[in-house]
Amino acid sequence: MPNEEDATPAATTVRLTKRFRERTRGLVTVAGLLAVAVAASSTHTAAADSPDPATASTSTMYLPPPTGPHPVGITSLHLTDESRQDPWVPEAGARELMVSLWYPAKSRGERRASYMTPKESELLLEGHGITGVPPDSFSKTRTNAYTDVRPTGGRHPLVVLSPGYTWYRSSFGALAEELASRGYVVAGIDHTYENFATTFPDGRVTTCATCDLQVEDFGRLAVESRARDVSFVLDELIGRRGTLIDPARIAMAGMSLGGASVGETMLTDPRVRAGANLDGTMFKPLPESGLSRPFLFFTQDADDATLNRDWQRLTGWKRWFKVTGAVHPSFADYDLLTQQMGLDFGSELAGTRSVEIVRAYVAAFFDRHLRSRPQPLLERPSTQYPEVRFCTPEQKNCH
Repeated sequence: MPNEEDATPAATTVRLTKRFRERTRGLVTVAGLLAVAVAASSTHTAAADSPDPATASTSTMYLPPPTGPHPVGITSLHLTDESRQDPWVPEAGARELMVSLWYPAKSRGERRASYMTPKESELLLEGHGITGVPPDSFSKTRTNAYTDVRPTGGRHPLVVLSPGYTWYRSSFGALAEELASRGYVVAGIDHTYENFATTFPDGRVTTCATCDLQVEDFGRLAVESRARDVSFVLDELIGRRGTLIDPARIAMAGMSLGGASVGETMLTDPRVRAGANLDGTMFKPLPESGLSRPFLFFTQDADDATLNRDWQRLTGWKRWFKVTGAVHPSFADYDLLTQQMGLDFGSELAGTRSVEIVRAYVAAFFDRHLRSRPQPLLERPSTQYPEVRFCTPEQKNCH
């Protein structure tokens, strides 16, 4: 595996447009199915001859290898909710979603999955106004998930992941691979028309229709729509699960707008037993009656009045951790990957550090609440992760 120094080339000259800066700030506020893993769709076209970590070029963009005992498999699903019209583009008809499933595999495969397509990379960079890097840069990221591999036996806990606004389900790749390597099935959802690109198996690429909509109270509407997306995906996965998914052990994590959607999903779907909001403003308040299931806030070291408000409405097990030196992309893959591109968005978490922190705390949260395993990391400050502080609105200072 490339070391951190090798993985971070000299800074590339880039032009950050006003649109990118404004949009980034807005993001802060604003075994039936897999009895035999099916071939990945065109969204996860196999990356043949992917370099071995030991021999990879110093310029190779990569996700750090997961730490669990299982190899990781991946497949893509194209799901259509015939009972629901698309909320953003009604003329498109029924709501269509693309979902990635990461899962513990019996063995490594011959081909790693691609991180995203070149077109998706181009539209992501263009959408954020980033110039000065090759348009296909993100698509060259080396993953650790294999296509066409069989899942391990037994029923596994399921974690659903909802990405940030305009971002892709692949933006959770490092976390998803980690959880799958530890024995979880992980479902990452592309919320169609809410991101810069979603690629369907027939070659269609939908773009961010909502980016151009003038919708009053968009944050609330998007949160409610995402909750319906998640419940539909759960219906599909559980309905086809065979012996792969344990329907009594389901949880959800989301980043940014995805994080804001976790509470609403838990309120409307009791199957979701625990939820983690990764740096997401709560666009729709939790009810004053409260939410009693386990909940995690995992955020930048900054204040957010909506989180202060909803912290009081969490009546069950809860934790709030703030990460010193983190920026908004630190809670997905993009802090790591943009550093590998040579871009500087202000993160103080060098190299793979952002991924290490997110993996450790989110996995501990799910192990605690889906597997009933004690997690000292969630109970006291850790010398291994001095950047992470325990916080509550009642405290003047985190510790």
